[in-house]
Amino acid sequence: MNEDERWMQIAIKEAYKASSENEVPVGAIIIKNGLIIAKGHNQPILKSDPTAHAEIQVIRKASKKLKNYRLTESTLYVTLEPCAMCFGAIMQARIKRVVFGAYDPKTGVCGSCEDLQDAIFFHHKVKITGGVFEKKSQAVLQEFFQKKRKEK
Repeated sequence: MNEDERWMQIAIKEAYKASSENEVPVGAIIIKNGLIIAKGHNQPILKSDPTAHAEIQVIRKASKKLKNYRLTESTLYVTLEPCAMCFGAIMQARIKRVVFGAYDPKTGVCGSCEDLQDAIFFHHKVKITGGVFEKKSQAVLQEFFQKKRKEK
């Protein structure tokens, strides 16, 4: 198992936490210097906050912990390809690298329905690696939505 897979497993555990809270199961962690700085998961329903996506949650926690909104030299691991809002936050936080699990053909902006990583309006550049534990990340989402459909 490589480093990306090791960290992604922890992000997947965060996704399961979201699922247990009846939130869309997306989990994220931020790593810096080989250490976990913060963990987070989707909580827009629980917090009544449309911005409470896993990426935003973990960026807020890491920034608070480091007492700096710039998370330079950090890596964000997230189970689902970031949306435009989250990608904007990633860029503002100056995160060095993003590693995601499942591709999101509906709202993903790291290559699926749009590719913002080279957009000229961002001054910061981020390295992106997609598809790490893609099937596991997809399975968490599929299980959640299958359960939702059965409840209806």
